[in-house]
Amino acid sequence: MSSSKERALQARDKLAALGPDLDVSRYSRKSQEWSNCPLSYLPEDIVKRSSDVGMVRDEKERVATYFQIDHSVVFRSVQRMFEGKVEVLSSNEALKKYDWLKEYWWNLVKVDTDKYTALTELNWDQGYFIRVLEGQKVTLPLQSCLFISTDNLNQNVHNIIIAEPDSEVQIITGCTAHSNVNRGLHVGVSEFYIKRNAKLTFTMVHDWAQNFDVRPRTGALIEDGATFINNYICLRPVESLQMYPVAYCKGVDSRARFNTILYGSSDSHLDVGTKVVLQNEGARAEVISRAVAKDNAQIYARGFLLGEHRNTKAHLECRGLLLSDMAL
Repeated sequence: MSSSKERALQARDKLAALGPDLDVSRYSRKSQEWSNCPLSYLPEDIVKRSSDVGMVRDEKERVATYFQIDHSVVFRSVQRMFEGKVEVLSSNEALKKYDWLKEYWWNLVKVDTDKYTALTELNWDQGYFIRVLEGQKVTLPLQSCLFISTDNLNQNVHNIIIAEPDSEVQIITGCTAHSNVNRGLHVGVSEFYIKRNAKLTFTMVHDWAQNFDVRPRTGALIEDGATFINNYICLRPVESLQMYPVAYCKGVDSRARFNTILYGSSDSHLDVGTKVVLQNEGARAEVISRAVAKDNAQIYARGFLLGEHRNTKAHLECRGLLLSDMAL
């Protein structure tokens, strides 16, 4: 048994540091099997839902596309003119193709962080590997979609994103569920590596369901002169959302910026935070949050900025609006 599996087994009942606890056994692991097919062959209701979170059917408007439904990878492609500039694979394919990828796997997010990281290791359902090659400045966005079509399903993905030195790219990721899905659990582990003088802009749009639980786990490493911009948008109610991404500005003059927009309604419980560690000369960070709560929604917006080196600067800004007496 691998060491990561052993550590996951030891942490499978470990409570998360923040957010409400969940009984993961109440979610189903049985999903429909989907075969590979072009986006145009997918049912129209799935295409419509995915378009609401930024997916574009016309691939000419995107450098590359990754689409996963439940536990199945149904489509991945790179436009011919961008082949040799970017790579998009399932994370399983990438691990088989590159031995060196093991050094990136569970490196920024620890497998034994809590029961949700452990669940992802023990019940792993693919995820994507996106890599922009050295020196490539890609003008069109890449797109990915993680879709759930089965009610009460548990989906656990592990994503690796690498921007090689002097590269530049924008990635749009949409996470959503079929209109017939009422509840479920999505756990998304994402590890970002932004190499020397690279720039990565990552936008994630969540549009789940009223009784859905979401547990993203994210880490980012930013090297010399590199920039990481992370945009997160959640405008539809969920049962609970808890995430606390951590970015390490390891390089000289490295930059990190997190922009978060949250809308909580009904009985939603949203616990969203960001931590940035400034580890070298000239490192900079911004954490900006905007939140609106109504009905009985609860929103916790956390921020932690740590300077470990001289000549570092960071800014934390949070604004919220309560639209009912019961909202928090």
